[in-house]
Amino acid sequence: MRILITGAAGFIGQQLLAELTVQQPNWTLFAADIREIPANLQRGKVQPLLLDISQPAAVLKAVAECQPQAIVHLASVVSPPPGMSEATLHAIDVEGTRAIIQAAAAHNVQQLIITSSGAAYGYYPENAEWIDEDDPLRGHHKFAYARHKREVEELLVQARIEHPQLRQLILRPGTILGKRVNNQITDMFKKPAVLGIRGSDSRFVFIWDQDVVRIIRKGLECGTAGIFNLAGDGALSLREIAQILQKPYRPLPAGLIQCVLRVLKPLGLSQYGPEQVDFLRYRPVLANRRLKQEFGYTPRFTSREAFIAFLDAQGMAHG
Repeated sequence: MRILITGAAGFIGQQLLAELTVQQPNWTLFAADIREIPANLQRGKVQPLLLDISQPAAVLKAVAECQPQAIVHLASVVSPPPGMSEATLHAIDVEGTRAIIQAAAAHNVQQLIITSSGAAYGYYPENAEWIDEDDPLRGHHKFAYARHKREVEELLVQARIEHPQLRQLILRPGTILGKRVNNQITDMFKKPAVLGIRGSDSRFVFIWDQDVVRIIRKGLECGTAGIFNLAGDGALSLREIAQILQKPYRPLPAGLIQCVLRVLKPLGLSQYGPEQVDFLRYRPVLANRRLKQEFGYTPRFTSREAFIAFLDAQGMAHG
């Protein structure tokens, strides 16, 4: 097998390279990224490839030269660096995916694996209590990441019509946790108290990073097509998270939090803006029935176990 992996220098990309070089040593892995691939991962049949996913001509050239049987498209911007424009974000997240789809179709790639996100469902009060893969994808106009994931999935729908020979495996993870995860969500758990939204449970579903990697490997090995939510069993409300952390839980009125963040964010006193209220209040809670029954993979950790494993790895106290 010849596999092209975009975003190979990223958090999941590096772990996928490490996994495949051990589990599938005869596969040729083209590790594509605009960043350097760590030297310790450039072993076996790993071939680093400098690639700017936002340049369609470069994407087409890379696929033409590599001639992969499968592409694992991980390249995406989860936490934009300060100053990154909306146009640049869109060029990477959406137009980069468009280029990958077009190149895959032009060069007879057999399988395309894409990490979408539970964020594609959006943050809305009418979200189902447990969201199934058939529920609508609405993104969110205030969150570029969620909006772009919805756009990406629209491209994939069109590609299934125009290029039915290209098998698509679309993965929609919940919140990914792991030993080295550090982002805006995990920062919330390191505060002296856990802030919540009054009148909302704010339930989280977690998936362990190694589960994500093993799901991708299984998808490659089996040539699987389909759409699957990635989440451990169960969900944790912010109140339950506070109890595990042995920290006070402070639910505040949504309007108050929005007003405070509207003042603090422009002053650089908070990394969160007023839009974070919807992000917490209306979280998409992903059902994993299809992952277990149809894809045939049961995550190693439940949402609760993944959260506790994260705390242990970070050296954070918990009950």
